[in-house]
Amino acid sequence: MAQTIKRGGKGVRRAAATRTNKARVTAAKRTTGSVLDQAMAALPVSQERLHQAFLAVILGGAAVLAWVVASFAGVPAMATVQIASLAADAGFEVRRVEVRGVERMNELKVYDKVLGERDRAMPLVDLAGLREKLLELSWVGDARVSRQLPDTLVIDIVERVPHAVLKKPGRYVLIDAEGRELEPVKEARAKSMLVVAGPGAGKQVVGLDKLLDAAPALKPQVREAEWIGNRRWNLTFRTGQVLALPEGNKPSAKALVEFARLDGVNRLLGGRVAAFDMRAPDRIYLRLPNRAADAAKPTPAASASAKPAAKPAAKAD
Repeated sequence: MAQTIKRGGKGVRRAAATRTNKARVTAAKRTTGSVLDQAMAALPVSQERLHQAFLAVILGGAAVLAWVVASFAGVPAMATVQIASLAADAGFEVRRVEVRGVERMNELKVYDKVLGERDRAMPLVDLAGLREKLLELSWVGDARVSRQLPDTLVIDIVERVPHAVLKKPGRYVLIDAEGRELEPVKEARAKSMLVVAGPGAGKQVVGLDKLLDAAPALKPQVREAEWIGNRRWNLTFRTGQVLALPEGNKPSAKALVEFARLDGVNRLLGGRVAAFDMRAPDRIYLRLPNRAADAAKPTPAASASAKPAAKPAAKAD
């Protein structure tokens, strides 16, 4: 009988290789499944809890994606308004304003800035914007705005400290240690404080303080400081006597220290001399009262280092 031989059939070697590959795949699957099962069994949570966690992560990611898409459509703004409306209905809206830290300034000016927020839902109050408005007030050095739920806005004010009085044409203005203008004051109040005068004097207050600190004994005796020609100071003491200082920070401080030394030795303040001119580096000029004819010509008395500088030698014309 004739036999039919099919071409293309698998050879013995190929068939054996195929069986070997299938066996390897089956073994790999069996091993992998065993490792995963062991890892799952080692976890401190059940598989059901783990599946729930994975589901929560997926849903959270979907929610974030939906929020991003909604942001471009303006939905968050609408949601914010709706939430604020619900909060207001629940009693979370501005009913009271509490102001703290005000001692010198007019407290009503603070309320004027804040009362526009009354009856506004708490989530809609712009705390940063409200703080910027408060900082516009001349007396406010710093401010903090906070919510005290359910219905109170708390305003903490840090006031500027009055330091001197700036003398302007026809009026006096209270200023702080940095020369910031706070509010107008009457002349009677100005007399009890250091008065600063002259064009641009307000911007020189910091430098004036450093100058007066060079002679602490004289500082409380200075009643007025006049900024002359935008370059130097004339100091008027409580005795009414005037001291003309030279230009420059170091020369003026040196002259003031020397004057303090001379005053300690010779009692210059409260004496007969009406004015002291120390603009020359090595001499002090004295001016006596009731000498109108010679008022425009200061008299050289002696070297600033000599003790007789303010003694009767000053009478020489």
